Amino acid sequence: MTDVAYDNKGQLEQIQSGLLEGEQIIAVYDAIGAGTGFIGLTSRRIIIQDKSFVGKRFAITSIPYSKVSSVSVISNKSWAGQFFSSGTIGITVGTHVYEIEFRGSDKAHHVHNLILSHAS
Repeated sequence: MTDVAYDNKGQLEQIQSGLLEGEQIIAVYDAIGAGTGFIGLTSRRIIIQDKSFVGKRFAITSIPYSKVSSVSVISNKSWAGQFFSSGTIGITVGTHVYEIEFRGSDKAHHVHNLILSHAS
């Protein structure tokens, strides 16, 4: 479990509790914005917690890397002229796009690159 990047120990522990045999955690990042609680990346899949359901219900969605058709860094050119100032990625699976927003663009780029390296 060394070298696992994570923001929140509780989220990391939640991912750990659902690992498959031989599966390793790579990163678990807190997400901001509507619905999403966090994204976890393992050696086998992407795990997204979605808290947008009514009441105290939430979903944990597992996406095998082989099902990802594209991953995008979504950004607006900031007023300071920097590209990728926003920390949002889009993960396309079939016809659905999962949009995850992070605090800072470095996490978005890390997640983007990890998904690309496992999906190709």
